Amino acid sequence: MNEAELINLVEQACKVGETEATKIDAAFFNRFIFHAEKIEWLYNEIYGSHKEKKKEFTNLLQTIAEASALRPSVIKNTDVEKSKTEPWFLSNTLAGMSLYVDRFCDDLETLHSKLGYFEEAGINVLHLMPLFESPQGESDGGYAVSDFRTIDQRFGTIQDLKDLKATMLQKQMYLMTDIVLNHTSHQHAWAIKAKEGDPYYQSFFYMYDDRQIPDIFDATMPDIFPESAPGNFTYVPECNKWVMTVFHNYQWDLNFSNPAVFNAMLGNIFFYANLGVDILRIDAPAFIWKELGTTSQNLPQAHRLLQLIKQCVQVATPGMALLGEAIVAPQQIMQYFGADIFTAKECDFAYNATQMALQWDALATGETRVMMAAQPILLQKHFGTSWITYTRCHDDIGLGYDDYMIASAGFVPYDHRWFLNNYYTGNFPGSTSKGALFSYNPKTGDARISGTLASLCGLETALADKNNATVKTAIDKILLMQAQSLFIGGLPILFYGDEVGYTNDYTYLEDPAKSYDNRWMHRPKISWTKNDLRKNTGTVEEQIFTATKKLIAIRKKLPALADNKNLTWLGQHNIHVAAFERSAKNQRLFCVFNFHEMDAFLTWYAFKESGSMPAALYDHWSGKTYKVGADHEYLIIPRYGFMIFEADYSI
Repeated sequence: MNEAELINLVEQACKVGETEATKIDAAFFNRFIFHAEKIEWLYNEIYGSHKEKKKEFTNLLQTIAEASALRPSVIKNTDVEKSKTEPWFLSNTLAGMSLYVDRFCDDLETLHSKLGYFEEAGINVLHLMPLFESPQGESDGGYAVSDFRTIDQRFGTIQDLKDLKATMLQKQMYLMTDIVLNHTSHQHAWAIKAKEGDPYYQSFFYMYDDRQIPDIFDATMPDIFPESAPGNFTYVPECNKWVMTVFHNYQWDLNFSNPAVFNAMLGNIFFYANLGVDILRIDAPAFIWKELGTTSQNLPQAHRLLQLIKQCVQVATPGMALLGEAIVAPQQIMQYFGADIFTAKECDFAYNATQMALQWDALATGETRVMMAAQPILLQKHFGTSWITYTRCHDDIGLGYDDYMIASAGFVPYDHRWFLNNYYTGNFPGSTSKGALFSYNPKTGDARISGTLASLCGLETALADKNNATVKTAIDKILLMQAQSLFIGGLPILFYGDEVGYTNDYTYLEDPAKSYDNRWMHRPKISWTKNDLRKNTGTVEEQIFTATKKLIAIRKKLPALADNKNLTWLGQHNIHVAAFERSAKNQRLFCVFNFHEMDAFLTWYAFKESGSMPAALYDHWSGKTYKVGADHEYLIIPRYGFMIFEADYSI
């Protein structure tokens, strides 16, 4: 359509249902007009040949207008404040924690009373794992949603979430929640109507009368959970059809080739935004478009859908950032930040899963060569976008980097992955790790790793042995891993329990709804008696909490740690050491990490390669000042140690 027709459609959409209380404001209308052409173009790229495209495009515009009209004024005010420091989410003053509400403290009302705990640690971004209604025993940790707009009764109510957000706003804390775009629970109202034979809602899913098309899909689609959920389709006896279920048989994949599905899910996105969500984590975006003859992962249409969502969000709820939870190969992850005219206009955040896995690689091998081989790709991240950095999350640890990176370090890829799996399950000589293999595929030998940060770093073994020396070593490993995640660039997200050193929780084996999934070993039930030990000097909990708190405080006071695409890796003068520079205005930082079990020696020349040589370096971690030596002299970095240097030119 031409420009005049498009503007007329936007104007009509804004007038639908308008009252004095929901009057469209001028700033919103100007944004709508500015983005309308791109919204239309993306919509036509995806749905241009669909028979209902005109009707559903009108519905899409009305959904956007309605979202802005319903956005609370207090949240609109935060939109304005965030726009003053755009992009607001790149700030070095942000540090987050991810948690399951019920396992952390029972419910949202109790979590409200725990906000002081996060403030004590320096945490100001809370990622609350899935909150919305999901069936007991078939919830996949909350990722099988049966109602996108009702808080699961285990956690409380929508009002409890609103009350929590209101207090967080007063405390200048930010909220992150999940939207599960790829699928619903088979007990969602749409799925129930589909089971009853309603063709409209059957079109919301991939449903087939026989196995002909499912078999064609299965020929090229991999199994996500080959042990517990082989295959990608499940038979539905209620309607005598097969439905696509990529993850588990109780999670029905939504059919986004139907524009009505997109509009319905966009409405849910706006519902979350208007609750005050600051960062929306889009679960499994790589899977949201399916196509015969492909893996049905990371397809171009999936990116168009995400770009369309981003354009709509920028219009109606501009203060909310989008995180794409795409745990894919390094080259593919870059695509989720957008490309071409949509560069930095797709997802604002992506998980730096590659760097996370590379840290675990370095910790096991004591070498950083594989880590360094991956950096040229990771440095391609676009300005204005950011990483979520982390040492572990609720999921398993996948070795998400390419074989050529392993080979470039002189390792045989298959053997190297075998070594890492055995090292972190404690089955390699000298390993103190206590992890477990998750989703082992006997056909390929591929597997991922479960276990808490502390257990994988050897703390569980050290405590069982009552060995003070190995306890200290484990704590040093924990802090080394957290330090690199906090300073490498992005929004660091700690996983709950790691801040006080929780080891594996094996009680999941006693729960039939969890026993098949060993990822629950690193999703502990918090004991506040244990957490209160952080107040007792010398306890393991106190040592880890105090040090983690200090790391976060250092991050917040150093502006150069804001994610302004300002990271430069130092030359690799020691294979055990990873070091990078972060600079901004009048501040220059050097962050140095030794992943080896012995002290490492780094030539002072390493600090001279990228610019003028400072006279001294102040370590924010130890509080020591180091006079820079000659090229033939060395900085000594303790085993599993690190330094956060600030260049000093005044001496």
